[in-house]
Amino acid sequence: MNNPNTQTNAWSVISLTKMALITALYVVVTIFLAPFSFGAIQLRFSELFNFLPLFNKRYIPAVTLGVAISNIASPLGLVDVIIGSVSTFFVLLLSYYVTKQLKSPIKKMVLTAIICSLSMFTVAGQLTYFYHLPFFYTWLTVAIGELLSMTVGGILIYWISKNIDLTQ
Repeated sequence: MNNPNTQTNAWSVISLTKMALITALYVVVTIFLAPFSFGAIQLRFSELFNFLPLFNKRYIPAVTLGVAISNIASPLGLVDVIIGSVSTFFVLLLSYYVTKQLKSPIKKMVLTAIICSLSMFTVAGQLTYFYHLPFFYTWLTVAIGELLSMTVGGILIYWISKNIDLTQ
């Protein structure tokens, strides 16, 4: 009954449960803090989960799905669901592969925070198109919020990773 390969299988019950938990946590944190999670000035603290793929790539689809579900509550609705989740997927993949060879978790996290913050041009583009906000200013404000969220989240995830093996 206990198959030793079950825990290493990416689609095992344990792995899917961990993915579902991260997806749910992303949604709960985003929706609970909704007044801060959307708009030209935002602090989406759920972005701390963007660090989890650095420990295990199974969290790429988990966080992406969390973004898609959370963005249903966005004022931009379906547009934000599609653009936000597709952007998140590619940014997490990029972060995963760019940092894969780095040994230092802190360097991995700093690089990931920078990549995620720079990727906020997708949010700025949506806000510019739909609300006629100035693109570069909006990109700056959203990127600063992302960097702040990722910094606070990075400290938390780093501390958690010292106490819990996030690679499993």
